[in-house]
Amino acid sequence: MKTYLIIFLLLLGGAQYGFAQENSSRKHAIGLRFANNDGFGTEVNYQLRLGGNNRLEFGMGWKSKDDTNQLKTVALIQWVFPLDGNFHWYAGGGAGVGHISFDSDFPGDPDDETYLYLAGNAGIEYDFNIPIMIFFDMRPEFGLGESIFFDDFEFEFGFGIRYQWN
Repeated sequence: MKTYLIIFLLLLGGAQYGFAQENSSRKHAIGLRFANNDGFGTEVNYQLRLGGNNRLEFGMGWKSKDDTNQLKTVALIQWVFPLDGNFHWYAGGGAGVGHISFDSDFPGDPDDETYLYLAGNAGIEYDFNIPIMIFFDMRPEFGLGESIFFDDFEFEFGFGIRYQWN
């Protein structure tokens, strides 16, 4: 599965040269992303347009479910392509680090851990004529290393709103 993600990201990166054109969005954007996968989560994210159709996205989010709390950070590079008018689609990938704390009922078991993960990202967005953007995306995440909690694959859908400025 990880091999397919790497191949997809390489092909997507090569496609940027064929479809490169200036995105109409502003240079900076900050907003909130809401997602639900193993508990409701909220992420504060920031985007920086690099030029052409490339941008960076940085996010810091938290998630809770029952006796589990999770804090995650992620850095993504994205390629943005026009669909129709103010609609765009985007795709990319990156990596992140997370920390989870949970209530373990077994003596000797750790109650928290830190883990690394790779993340893909694809979605659609609508850029209003005012400095507001709404979006819907999906983010597959692949755990790295020997983690008790996160050593496999998670799939998350999210939606949100961003404020943009130059």
